[in-house]
Amino acid sequence: MPGGVDDGGTEGRPGTEPVGVPGDMPGLPPAADPAALAELVPDTVLDGARCTAFTLRAASTRGETTREAGLPRGDALLTARFGEGDDALLFVAVATAPPGPHANRAAREACHALGAAVGRSHARLVDDLRAGRRNALDSGLHRLTSRALGRLRARAGAPGPAPEQHTVDLRCLLLPVDPGCRTRILFGTGDGGFFRLRDGAWRDIEPRTAGSASAPSSASASSGTTRPTMHLRGVGAPHADPAAAVPADPFRFRASVGRPGDVLMVCGPGLARALRRGGAFPDALAVRWAGTRAAPDAAAYLMDLQREGPGEPGDRTAATVWEAPDEHRNGNES
Repeated sequence: MPGGVDDGGTEGRPGTEPVGVPGDMPGLPPAADPAALAELVPDTVLDGARCTAFTLRAASTRGETTREAGLPRGDALLTARFGEGDDALLFVAVATAPPGPHANRAAREACHALGAAVGRSHARLVDDLRAGRRNALDSGLHRLTSRALGRLRARAGAPGPAPEQHTVDLRCLLLPVDPGCRTRILFGTGDGGFFRLRDGAWRDIEPRTAGSASAPSSASASSGTTRPTMHLRGVGAPHADPAAAVPADPFRFRASVGRPGDVLMVCGPGLARALRRGGAFPDALAVRWAGTRAAPDAAAYLMDLQREGPGEPGDRTAATVWEAPDEHRNGNES
């Protein structure tokens, strides 16, 4: 169905050989508390979606460090669709909290807090995306992120994660399902990465921030209206509520127009470090993912993310978008 989303995950890649997963099996899971089974965290999660304009793959898997320490996966991954048909919006969040027994809960709460706000505002977000109101999206998502993380810090005195574990690294992605709207929004705070594979080469598209030397490109902006994209009850400026304090890390915002054959990735710190080191790992991904190749199925995607094996001990969490290879879709990068 045009513009409709399905569960994805089964289309293969003709002409590509299977990829083996390096490393050992996950081993034993962390010890469980019989009274808190709802808090158990799977070693690995996979998700995905497909519509007319793109295919999405997402995965989160426990790293070597947490496995050796007997801790659960600290990264969290959320994929949610809000709305119906061409008015739908996909929201993907990747969150990482400091290592510890409650890391996943803090990361999961951050994903859910942001996801709930995006869901309540999805109709206006889609309207702003179609109209190209990037300034409005930037300011509104900044406010939303500040408030969500501020609420987590305000709850730090409650039982559960320690206060320092409410400082969460976030990388998020907004994908309009409408095939006529090719703008993809990437935003977040803290460590992680935004990457794009185009014409066979990876590019780090993290917006440059004060004191940051790793990102080669700056956030895009437009001259559109700066009205807030989000309606947040009782909140004016980002500092109006103590729970809405601006995160200590800079807010990062990037708007990117998808071209046929582009591959766009948002990821947590573990994968971002592996990609920025260069070498065999990003080169192998470029060979397998570039150009007009079909997106891998969910299992092959997970194996691709694990190809490097030992050397990066952190959890590996990412969401990756394959733009449909439609020669009739044209457009310029922003």
